[in-house]
Amino acid sequence: MMIRLTLQHAGYEVETAGDGQEGLDKFGTGEKFDLVLLDQRMPGMAGIDVQKEIYRRNPQTRLILITAFGTIDLALEAIQAGASDFLRKPFTADTLRQAVKSAIERPVQRMSAVPIGMVCREFTRTTINGFSFEIDDSGHHHSDEEESVTCRFRVNQANGDSEVCTVVLPCYVMELVKAYTDTEEVPGGERFWQAMCEEALANSLWQNATLPEGHLLRIEDLSSGLQRWLDAMLTVELTEEHAR
Repeated sequence: MMIRLTLQHAGYEVETAGDGQEGLDKFGTGEKFDLVLLDQRMPGMAGIDVQKEIYRRNPQTRLILITAFGTIDLALEAIQAGASDFLRKPFTADTLRQAVKSAIERPVQRMSAVPIGMVCREFTRTTINGFSFEIDDSGHHHSDEEESVTCRFRVNQANGDSEVCTVVLPCYVMELVKAYTDTEEVPGGERFWQAMCEEALANSLWQNATLPEGHLLRIEDLSSGLQRWLDAMLTVELTEEHAR
C-alpha cells in the first residue's frame, strides 16, 4: 500500500497484486505497463521465477527486483534474467521514486552471460539502504611493494549528498582469496580485486546503513559474505570459459 501511495503521489498509475500468479494475470503480455516492481519473497512463486515468466512473455519489460536478501549471486541471476535494478528493503519514499525514475529512463538491456566488470558495475549502482556508489578511477592504487589494493569510491545518498570512501584490501587477505579459490591467477586480474573492494563496501552499507567510520573500510578477513561472492565469481568464470 505504501509503495502504491508513494508512486501515485508522484504521478504514476499503479496496479498491485498479492502474489506472483495474480501479478502475471494482470501483467498479461505487458503492453500496458512501463515498469514492474517485483518482490523476491512472495507467497507461491519466487520473484525470480515470476521475473523469468515476465521476460518470456515480453523481453522488453523494465523490472526492479525488491529484496531484503540482496547478494552478488542473486544479482547475477537477476541481471542475467533482465532486471533493470535492485531495491533493497527497507527503503525510503525518495529511494523508491529515484529507482523507478531511473529504471524507466534507462534503455532495456539483456544478456545471457555477465562478465565480472558488468556484474560489479550493475551491482554497485543498485540501491543499498538509500546509497549507491561508483569507483573513483583516480583513487585506485595497487602497491607492488606492499602488494595491497586501495580503492576510492564516491558514495551517493538518496538526498543527493555525496562522499568519498576508501577501501583497503591487504595482501594477506588476497592470499586468503588465492588459497580459498585454489589459484594464483584470479579471473579478471586487477579488476577482480577492485570488484572485491566494491563487494565489501556494498556489504558494509547494507549491514550498517551508514558510511564506514572515518570513510575508511579495511577488509580484515574473508567473511562468509565474501566467500559467497567468490563462489559466484568462480561460477561466472566457468560459464564464460564454457561459452568460449
